[in-house]
Amino acid sequence: MDVLLTGATGFVGKALVLRLLGAGHRVAALVRSKEKARATLGPDVELVARDDLAPAVDRSEGIINLAGEPVLPRRWTQPRKRALVTSRVGTTQALVEAMRIATSKRRVLLSASAVGYYGDRGEVPVDESSPPGSGFLAGLCFDWEAAARAAELVEGVRVATFRIGVVLGPEGGALAPMLPLFRLGLGGRYGSGRQRVSWIHQRDLVEILVTALGDGRWTGPINAVAPHPATGTAFAREIGRTLGRPSWLPVPSRVLGLMLGEAAQVLSTGQKVLPRRLTELGYEFRFPTLESALADALEGDLPHVGLAPAPPQDSRYLAESPARYLLEQLTEIDAPLSEVWDFFCKPENLGLLTPPAMAMRIRGSVPPVTAAATSVDYDLRVAGVPVRWRSVIERWEPEEAFVDVQERGPYRSWWHEHRFREQDGRTVMEDRVWYTPPLALLSQPMVVKPALQRIFAFRSFAIRLRFTGRLGGEVRRRPPGVDEQPSVES
Repeated sequence: MDVLLTGATGFVGKALVLRLLGAGHRVAALVRSKEKARATLGPDVELVARDDLAPAVDRSEGIINLAGEPVLPRRWTQPRKRALVTSRVGTTQALVEAMRIATSKRRVLLSASAVGYYGDRGEVPVDESSPPGSGFLAGLCFDWEAAARAAELVEGVRVATFRIGVVLGPEGGALAPMLPLFRLGLGGRYGSGRQRVSWIHQRDLVEILVTALGDGRWTGPINAVAPHPATGTAFAREIGRTLGRPSWLPVPSRVLGLMLGEAAQVLSTGQKVLPRRLTELGYEFRFPTLESALADALEGDLPHVGLAPAPPQDSRYLAESPARYLLEQLTEIDAPLSEVWDFFCKPENLGLLTPPAMAMRIRGSVPPVTAAATSVDYDLRVAGVPVRWRSVIERWEPEEAFVDVQERGPYRSWWHEHRFREQDGRTVMEDRVWYTPPLALLSQPMVVKPALQRIFAFRSFAIRLRFTGRLGGEVRRRPPGVDEQPSVES
């Protein structure tokens, strides 16, 4: 299917791009900057400027509308409110107008909304039949959905709107601004802690959208939330438990109000939203409980890191730049070796496999790697600090292995071997990274090791999305061992 996305470079959009490409869809993305989007989305996505929206809509069978300026963390000044409305309602109206004038009529529009549609409901359960709430955010969601429903007047268009809860996933989304304090043992509930948090794992949201593309039963409003909403206190407590840290330091409602003004209501109020339509449609959650969702989002598939053994004897780089530590990760991918190898040959795909907070951007145009001595320059952020990195291919063995080394960057030594082999039509990929960080003895245990583990866990998550569906399966990893009993709600 030809699919057009808005909001493709966002937290959910980037994951959705990977999943759609893995399922064999042809993906186009409406973007503001083609240069920045290319660094994030890779070479296999068609990038569409706003002036080219109408022809892009005309050739699309499915449109997924995720566009919208972030609701937090900025205060809701009048100019900010206008930006929130324009980025959601205005973009949706432009899509519907393009559908109206398109020559081909049969298509599906999946448009985002949010659980803020219901306003502050306390302990009262709400589902898709419940009326909208009051306040700016509820009004914004109501108008956003109304703009999407206008497409129902266009012949042959199926419309579904998704009232999305707090999205949990690795290295981004709602958890990203919260985790630094929680990892220091300084996290806690927002406001009273009695407000309900209706949440969903990023992977479930992506699967819901992909399923809705091809199933005509998915129409009208649909609550994109997991079946077990938690209180704010339980939510904070579970983050602390998953990280092995206390969660004792609350942020009072008054402090939230001083920091965020009217926008504080996003954190201090809530809704107990139930996924009635998803249940009727037979959707089975991969992460139905808060425990399982946070375990995957915060722990993922962590690679092993230990003291480095004797390095490979044939590496001149390691002979000149000795490594102190070794990171190892084994990944089984349900895709043929030739397809996986082709993906990793394209440096532009690095952005898809890198956590958003690292803001990785390749410098200049880089063709697919085909030989040793090829170099790639890129900018990224390491612990929030901008750095320039140059990788050079030290060894290149087509469809077997390649090694990239850091020629310029923050590490004293960085030697990364990617080894591939085919097994029963699948691909087994082994990563081994010999490295020495700056100030190794001080930075390794508290900063570098956990950061690298999270980066490679995100990489594993991205690869799972990219290659899901090729051979009817997905990347295999160590079982998480998570108890899937209903979560404690208070």
